[in-house]
Amino acid sequence: MSQRQRDDMVILAHVREQHRLSLQSYGRPRMTEELQELGLKVGYRRIGRLMRENDIKIIRTQKYKATTDSNHTFNIAPNLLDQDFSADGPNQKWAGETSMTKAT
Repeated sequence: MSQRQRDDMVILAHVREQHRLSLQSYGRPRMTEELQELGLKVGYRRIGRLMRENDIKIIRTQKYKATTDSNHTFNIAPNLLDQDFSADGPNQKWAGETSMTKAT
């Protein structure tokens, strides 16, 4: 076993530990930064290779945010066009940001 392979095994042990401590959220850049702060001289390409070869992947969590409140008490604009957007000429039907209106 070469010196580089032994060094890779030591670095890999640190990568696995930091991966566990970060709740599997650290990718290559942050992992490299953490290991450099621990005093290891590593580059981001080496960390990326070790993570890829050992199938160490981050788990991305999507934060849920409700953007629509369907149970509100506000007035709801009537659907005057009823999905019929065709017009015989200009200035007959206008669209706004929140409602559709029909010009006369």
